Amino acid sequence: MYDLHYWATPNGHKITIFLEELALPYRLVPVNIGKDEQFAPEFLRISPNNRIPAIVDHDPLDGGEPVSVFESGAILMYLAEKTGRFVPTDARERWAMLEWLFWQVGGLGPMAGQQNHFRRAGEQIPYAIDRYTTETTRLYGVLDRRLTNRPFLAGDDYSIADMATYPWAAPFDMLNQAIESLPHVKRWLDAIAARPAVQKAYRIAAEVNPKANIPPGHRISA
Repeated sequence: MYDLHYWATPNGHKITIFLEELALPYRLVPVNIGKDEQFAPEFLRISPNNRIPAIVDHDPLDGGEPVSVFESGAILMYLAEKTGRFVPTDARERWAMLEWLFWQVGGLGPMAGQQNHFRRAGEQIPYAIDRYTTETTRLYGVLDRRLTNRPFLAGDDYSIADMATYPWAAPFDMLNQAIESLPHVKRWLDAIAARPAVQKAYRIAAEVNPKANIPPGHRISA
């Protein structure tokens, strides 16, 4: 059993997607970042950087005490290594998966997040908006080129690199990205959006926080 300390954000979606893909048993523990619950002492004990998500594994492979893991990329690696799923066995594809996992956590996520922050800020700073919008657009272009001749980021198989990247690429309209000019990204987004586990992850997000920004492929009409 896992405890998933979660809020309905792109980084949170990564972990619900993985857990739902394998139908792993978990207990969802909402951490409302709008109410600063990420600063609670009990949460900081498992996530010292006061960021969601974080997990506690009550059944680690060594049979010892529960293991806590913070940082979404590290959590995906932990779950993939433990289950032996969504990590390529071929050495070359494994390194490709790691490259694109780190590309997301070090590039697309931070740049898209900063763009969204400055666009929504009370004080509009044109330089910051332009900088982060331009960089996000460049990264979408990198993603489109990568997907030109392969179905998924690491190659032929869906992996944790795709799970990490999808929640940040899916809200393209909110990030001011012209999806019609990114045909390979669109094909990839559509394929992942159709997965039942991904659909379930976004239903969970809407239940936890009805005000969450749900990407186009998962919005439910009133």
